[in-house]
This record gives sequence, C-alpha cells and structure tokens, in this order.
Amino acid sequence: MGKFPITPDFALRLGYAAGVVLGRHIENPAVIIGKDTRLSGYLFESSLEAGLSYSGVDVYMAGPIPTPAVSFLTRSLHLSAGIVISASHNPYMDNGIKFFGKNGAKLADSVELEIEEQLEKEMVIAQQLGKVSRLEDGKGRYIEFCKNTFPPELDLNGLTIVLDCANGATYQVAPQVFKELGATVIKVACDPDGININNQCGSTYSANIVDAVKKHNADLGIAFDGDGDRVLFVDNLGNIYNGDKLIYIILQLYLSYGKNIQGLVGTVMTNLAMEHALQKKGLELIRAKVGDRYVLEEMLKRNWLIGGEASGHILCLDKHTTGDSIVSALQVLAAIIKLSKPLKDLVDWEDYPQSMINVQLGDNKLQWQETLTPLIAEAQEHLGDMGRVVVRASGTEPLVRVMVEARSYDLAVAWANKIAQKIKQ
Repeated sequence: MGKFPITPDFALRLGYAAGVVLGRHIENPAVIIGKDTRLSGYLFESSLEAGLSYSGVDVYMAGPIPTPAVSFLTRSLHLSAGIVISASHNPYMDNGIKFFGKNGAKLADSVELEIEEQLEKEMVIAQQLGKVSRLEDGKGRYIEFCKNTFPPELDLNGLTIVLDCANGATYQVAPQVFKELGATVIKVACDPDGININNQCGSTYSANIVDAVKKHNADLGIAFDGDGDRVLFVDNLGNIYNGDKLIYIILQLYLSYGKNIQGLVGTVMTNLAMEHALQKKGLELIRAKVGDRYVLEEMLKRNWLIGGEASGHILCLDKHTTGDSIVSALQVLAAIIKLSKPLKDLVDWEDYPQSMINVQLGDNKLQWQETLTPLIAEAQEHLGDMGRVVVRASGTEPLVRVMVEARSYDLAVAWANKIAQKIKQ
C-alpha cells in the first residue's frame, strides 16, 4: 500500500477496496482494526471502518493495541484479515496502514496487488452493510497469549524491571504482562497524549531507558518502539543489548530446552561477530535483505525458529507468526532465569566496529554499482574474514547506504569514507 499517500479519503477507499477483495475470496469476511497512540489514528480508524462497512465487511475495533496483538487476534478469532494503523518507530506526524492475512502473517503480495487495482475502481454500496463492534476483551486475550509464551515452570519474582513503552501501543498491556508474571514494574513513557509517541523514548532512544534503570536501581530495563514489534534491553550497568544480542540469547534458551536449531536468520546488517560466534557453535547465519518480511521468508524456507534484525525486530516462530517485542522480551528473561546468568554473561562476543554513511544520489542513479565494484572488492580483500562491506540503495529515499565492518573502528571509518567519496565523485 506504500505508494499511495495516507489521507482520510485514501483510508476510506482502501477500506472499501480491501473489503471488496476479501469478499471475493472469503464468505462473510470480518476484519479487526488496531492502532498505536498517534492522534491521527482516530481519523484513519474511522475512515477505514466506514470503507469496510460500505463494502459489506464486519469490523471489530480493538483500539490502541500493539501490532503483533492484531496479528494474534486475527488468527485467534478466525477473522479474514487484520489492519494496523501505525508508523512504528517514526514520529507522531507520520502514519501508515499495515495488513495481516487470516493466518496472522503479512498479507500475500498477490492480495495486496489486487487491493491496489480495486482502489482505482468506483465504490458501490454493498447489498448489506457490514456491522461494526468494539472488541472489549482484545487486550486481555493478548496479555494471556503473551504470558503463555513464558515457560510455565519459571516466574519473574524478585526482578525489578523498568519498562519504556515509548508512549505507544504497549503502554497498557506490557506492564500488565510482566507484573502478572511476578516482576516489580517501573513504568516509563506510558502516558501517551497523541503526539509524544517515540519522542525521546522507546527502543530508538536508548538514553531514556539507561537513565531510568540507573535512577531506580533496577535489575533490567526493556524498551519497546511505538507499535510494539521492536525491543532492546539494558542491564543494571547501563549496557545496551540490541536485536543481534537478544537473538543470540534466545538461541541459548532454545538450545537449553533441546530444540532443533540449525542456525539463525539475520540481515545483511547483522554484526559479523555474531556470525563468528555461531560458527563456533556449529550453527549457520543466513543473511536476508533488510526488512522483517525478508527475514520471515528465509525462516519459513528453512523451517527455522529464530530470526530478526539488529533494530530489535525479533521473530520466534514457535511462539508467534510475526515479530513481537513483548514475547521476545519474555524469552530473553527466561534465558536469564533458566541459565542463571546475567545478560553480560549470555553474550560471549563483542560487536565488530561499524561505520555507516548515507550518500545522497545525484542524477546518475544506476552508475554507482558498476563504479564501486573494484573498490568494494579491494576493501573486502583488505579486511579479510574480519570485516564486511555492505553498499545498498535505500528503498525509501534517494540514498546509497555504505556500511563497513572491521576489526578496528579506524579501519571501518577509513574504508567507509573511501567508498562514500567514490560514490560522490
């Protein structure tokens, strides 16, 4: 849906188009709509609701709820689709619309294309309008689902945890989940006002959670993003654990339970140090393109259980069909408790230094790839097994993103600058 501007009129037409397409494939379709805490969510929610109802689709309104909760409820309630109104970790001015299929996974590309084609056609009222109702127990259902992903023989008694909910979609459910499992919960950024979502808080602004953990002398800090599909951890020393390290910790939990793990799926941005650590364990790292959709594709292709991104978007496919920050956080906590180790002892490697530069593209958008091939090969040969070069075009902006990983920061910076300069020339 990304090529269309998000306006109330567009949301109305999108709801109608989605309803028409769902009606072609499913008898008596029903859809759930959830949103994060952005002020504009109310506007788009009403427009989508009207469009879906106009096309004859029944609608359940879940209100502010995490993105993965919509995925779960779509599957749990046997609905035709789930819709999320959110711009994830972006500031409140942005917004977007995301679809889940009836299995709780991302909507198939073919169905998205069909909806886009329907958008161009005239709206015709259905013979019978869809009914709209409020899903009163949606949050409670999701809370119980999250708790049931935590090993039943364990609990969080004795742990003091700071939760930074980014003034976003997890602000109601996340504190309840951790509290009911026994933790003492200190809430931070849990007072959304429609415009403070992700504002100097959450998983994209780690200084907030680090300060809060020190201030309250807590055992751990957990920060989510605005829609609840990304997570990072902070220990009592102020050390930050990103998605790469959290995936590695969850791996150890799964191995301790004797699960069949052949490897993990990361992305081209996954730190090389983790790949080397996995190799020592006889495990493989598969690198997908950046984006949870591509990570999921690789996981399904291999029937693997764990994957994710350094951003904190983590998938545990034996628990959920999509990335879920609360579920992922619970697996990390389970590892700490079951293995009786603090976070710092569960990660036996240090990140290799990375240098990243974004280069604005000029008119010659297609020439940089051919021009850079010899230089990238030279850099990779110089870095050897202790470094990597990733140069890729941005999918959303006219930029080339240059990332160099090396055994020393100075070496990474030197090669990144050299490659960036070549692009500029």
